[in-house]
Amino acid sequence: MADGGEPPTKRQCMDASQQGLAEAARPGADGAMPATQAGPLPVKQEAADGGGLGPGQEQRTAQSLIQEPPGPGPSSARERERLPPGAYSQREEALIKRELDGDISFRYVLNNDDPQNLIYLVGLKNIFSKQLPNMPKEYIVRLVFDRRHRSVALLKRNGAVIGGITYRAFHQQAFGEIAFCAVTSHEQVKGYGTRLMNQTKEFARTLDRLTHFLTYADNNAVGYFEKQGFTKEVTLEWERWQGYIKDYDGGTLMECVMHPRICFTALPDLVRTQRVALDARIRAVSNAHVVRPGLTHFAEGRVPRTAIPIAAIPGVVEAGWSPQLAPQGPQFRVLLDRGPPREPTPEVLHQFLAGLLEYVKELEEAWPFRESVSVQDAPDYYDIIKDPIALDVMEARLASKSFYATLDIFNAELRRMLENCRFYNAPDTIYYKLANKLEQQISAYLSAHLLYDDEQAAGLQ
Repeated sequence: MADGGEPPTKRQCMDASQQGLAEAARPGADGAMPATQAGPLPVKQEAADGGGLGPGQEQRTAQSLIQEPPGPGPSSARERERLPPGAYSQREEALIKRELDGDISFRYVLNNDDPQNLIYLVGLKNIFSKQLPNMPKEYIVRLVFDRRHRSVALLKRNGAVIGGITYRAFHQQAFGEIAFCAVTSHEQVKGYGTRLMNQTKEFARTLDRLTHFLTYADNNAVGYFEKQGFTKEVTLEWERWQGYIKDYDGGTLMECVMHPRICFTALPDLVRTQRVALDARIRAVSNAHVVRPGLTHFAEGRVPRTAIPIAAIPGVVEAGWSPQLAPQGPQFRVLLDRGPPREPTPEVLHQFLAGLLEYVKELEEAWPFRESVSVQDAPDYYDIIKDPIALDVMEARLASKSFYATLDIFNAELRRMLENCRFYNAPDTIYYKLANKLEQQISAYLSAHLLYDDEQAAGLQ
């Protein structure tokens, strides 16, 4: 067994499943512990009582998991460049690079009387005591220094301990119970918690030969453990863990299954390999990856003078579109200022939209929306709002007599203008409140000037 050595490499991850169980456990110390944590119950006694698995059957259950072949390794450089990594993989890869550069490191630590390990354990004890103020310090000291417990310490370049996890390994039952998990306050929100848990899973899987983790999480920790793959549903056989771990009032029992074919320290490679394989399978049955030429109709911000048939848009017909699939909007008639309701012909619709736009511009609540936002007034506006719109832009588009081919397009741009305002400004600002008031005015105008053929369609406006 490693005595505080380096974290396993990818090669070690693949070789670990071929190793035996000889190094799995060291005899525990004689230190006092609560009755429910006093150590593994004899397997033979459990079987004799008729309440558990027999020794041979239980051993085979653990062996069937830890002897499966390892999973796939890293993908090729070409495949890595084809698909950009997701947010999770980006953070993990950044921390992996910091490990390779020596900025941070992880150590597998146990109380084996090694002076350096004892220094790490003292550092972990101090962090747990500070970050878990409701936990008795004597209890933390007893568990951290217990020889039956294992710890994974997160170290900075200077060797200072900035976080860690302590767990009890039940080797015969092939599961572990996480006792403490914490990162010092000034090093939080950097992704260390996820990387620390992944390293702990890998050490537990390869060195302690564990297949499951159990832990009692309080209300503040449930969200963290869920992000690390823990679930509230315990699938581990009841006989393998009942009586081995202590029950905690107010805690939520959670479980994580450590699959033997997953190298938890190389998850970005695994995710990338799966994405490449899935992308290749999709490309075999779909042309969604084909990039077609864009529309020149909107080149250089010009307002189009003619409408574009849907079938003329590159890729639409190839994707399976047909005229029968064209959406049929609700049937309605328009009430103009004078005369009876009229059918929304292009001329009538343009006249109605012009009246609506003029009405909105004249409203007292519309003053922030009449012109496009100036960079001088809000320097970061266009960094946050990726699809800006304002009444002056809509007026130019309406003048082209081709941009707003339907009422839905015009209405969608009005709503987006208001939603952009609410997204950029805080709810307690005047701009946010004006957007809400203006939206009510627009809805009231549409309700008064549109007559739908049925009540169901009227609910769509």
